[in-house]
Amino acid sequence: MTQAQTQTSTTTLPRAPLYFAAMAVLIAAVGFLQSWNSALSILNMGLISAIMALGVNLQWGYAGLFNVGVMGFTALGGLAVVLTSMPPVPAAWSAGGGRMILALLVGVGTIALAVLTYPRLPKTRLRGVILTVILVGGFFAFRALFDPAVEAIEAVDPAVSGYLGGMGLPVIFAWPVGALLAAGAAWLVAKTALGLRSDYLAIATLGIAEIILAVLKNEDWLSRGVKNVNGLPRPVPYEINLQQNEWFLGLMAKLGMDPVTGSSIFVKLLYAGIFLAVIFVIVVAMELALKSPWGRMMRAIRDNEVASEAMGKDVTGRHLQIFVLGAAIIGFAGAMMTTLDGQLTPTTYQPLRYTFLIWVMVIVGGSGNNWGAVLGGMLIWFLWVEVEPIGAWIVNVLTSGLEDGSALKAGLIERVAYMRYLTMGVILLVVLRFSPRGLLPEK
Repeated sequence: MTQAQTQTSTTTLPRAPLYFAAMAVLIAAVGFLQSWNSALSILNMGLISAIMALGVNLQWGYAGLFNVGVMGFTALGGLAVVLTSMPPVPAAWSAGGGRMILALLVGVGTIALAVLTYPRLPKTRLRGVILTVILVGGFFAFRALFDPAVEAIEAVDPAVSGYLGGMGLPVIFAWPVGALLAAGAAWLVAKTALGLRSDYLAIATLGIAEIILAVLKNEDWLSRGVKNVNGLPRPVPYEINLQQNEWFLGLMAKLGMDPVTGSSIFVKLLYAGIFLAVIFVIVVAMELALKSPWGRMMRAIRDNEVASEAMGKDVTGRHLQIFVLGAAIIGFAGAMMTTLDGQLTPTTYQPLRYTFLIWVMVIVGGSGNNWGAVLGGMLIWFLWVEVEPIGAWIVNVLTSGLEDGSALKAGLIERVAYMRYLTMGVILLVVLRFSPRGLLPEK
């Protein structure tokens, strides 16, 4: 081992335990100073955010692919929970389910026919005419079936349903389905944009994210649109059921806790255990992949595409592979988040939360380092939640000598909400200035 390698190993390796221990202290402090419900809520959402950061880190840290459509892949994971775990609506299926399936098959068949026909036609004006006829004819056939089906489905008791529902499967199956939906969307984007300049991929991912969000908001037959889907199943018991179980009431009596508060904490602990198991499996798999010949090849492609291509590596194919894998992880996390929330709310999917903030997590944690992505996810989400109450406390302390009707005091308190955005920007600038490779740099 060279002197540089020795110095690197001695300076970077001890950081991770210290940083994660500090995170544990911060979360415990929230539990003691605020409430354990708040602390566990931060922990659970921090773990989900860390999984999203791992997906982005796989794309950017391993392959240098710039994905600004994280929001769209997250939303597809949420949609998977509805399509997989919610029970079907028999009246909606009777009203227009068959026509909807037929319409979707016509749409897919039209696209497939155009794709198969294109390379088999001579490069003349006739090819354009034939493709136009196929696409335009298929479009009108699709809308002739689709529009009446949508109208019939959305008319079925729109206050409580107005959509087809799902398959009624256990919600845990929705998580891999969310990964598959996100991977499918990523494959379509990557097949179109990879191989071109890197900014084309960024534009394509941004566009697909907005398209996915527009579909979720406007296609009520699919996910009730902005009316939301509530009461999603969950993989853990409901609090009210725990409060009626003798063994749980006995446990709360031994611990001296209120059953209502205890049931909420118990459910959050169960979620935390599931999320920790998921993140452990993902990190171990990514670490093994990183240290394998495949991982070394991906980093070689990231560092020098021209040299890698000269050595016979399929750069575009490998980029496609890793982009799809990263999107699948993001979709998996999106399904986990919707399960934790218990509802699908399309209006909550915002680029600031599900794209910019995830990128901040990756950059602050350390691009190319899986444990850095986990640390960044936990730390940034903690700050995103806690900066506002901490800022309010600081403002109240600083203005304690002012009168309650003071314009200065009122103005400062009103602007506490902006502390989140200011803090994220300051943290990003400080890290880029003093530790440009992140808190846990890539080795």
